[in-house]
Amino acid sequence: MAPIAPAADHETHEDGAQTDFAARYGPWAVVMGASEGTGRAFSRAIAARGVRPILIARRSAPLETLAEEIQRETGVACVTAPIDLAAADATDRMIDAVGAREIGLYVSNAGSDPHGQGFLDADVSAWADLVQRNVMTVLKSAHHFAGPMRTRRHGGLLLVNSGACYGGLATMGPYCGSKAFNLCLAEALWAELRSFGVDVLTLVLSRTDTPEFRRYVAAKGMDLPADCASPDDVARVGLERLPHGPVKNWNEEDDEAGMTGQSAAQRRERIVTIEKLTRRMIGQA
Repeated sequence: MAPIAPAADHETHEDGAQTDFAARYGPWAVVMGASEGTGRAFSRAIAARGVRPILIARRSAPLETLAEEIQRETGVACVTAPIDLAAADATDRMIDAVGAREIGLYVSNAGSDPHGQGFLDADVSAWADLVQRNVMTVLKSAHHFAGPMRTRRHGGLLLVNSGACYGGLATMGPYCGSKAFNLCLAEALWAELRSFGVDVLTLVLSRTDTPEFRRYVAAKGMDLPADCASPDDVARVGLERLPHGPVKNWNEEDDEAGMTGQSAAQRRERIVTIEKLTRRMIGQA
């Protein structure tokens, strides 16, 4: 299958593209894990496109600094909400912070694995926190924000992911499982919501030059790999590919199978084929 073409209703010049993005995904966006790395880059890129970000992460000071930078650079005002995304009430607190604001874009960006330990070598509470942050908070938040998008018939869900979603790896078991959940969730939501004008994408990353990854390799006594993606490139590609879900594999073309043996286009076609078969079975063809 050839790479998919850009969405026909997107403007190609800069001002038009910004206007189209804001109409499609505005007026507000929720960005989880916004304090640094790819979350910070997404927040700045979203604001530059005319959508006001609500910045969510555990630490308050980096969020306030980022909000000031965005205001200075773009004139766009942000809302900050320091929330521990591994807490059981994280989504409830997020909903309170959003209030009556209309959310047109939800970016789930938090969810790295800082442990790098065997499953039995860490206390189970560490894995429970990881699953709470990477699975339950994402599930509840996506459910809450997607509902109004479906009613309005526009909006977007972007779940930042990892290549770990494609299979289990030693010392990364719970992390791989949580990322596989996000892969399948994004594909299912794309299948359910695309007819309502809601775009869904999971952006499957490789190694990315973030402060969290730098801390991880330093703790392991390793050097930073030379082929790391930049957070700014991640944000740009993620937002560009959002209308063309459900999967974007980093540094691979849409029809390129890569190391997983299955391209994003093949995964998309599988979903569409199963959907058609299911409709025939229940008499909706």
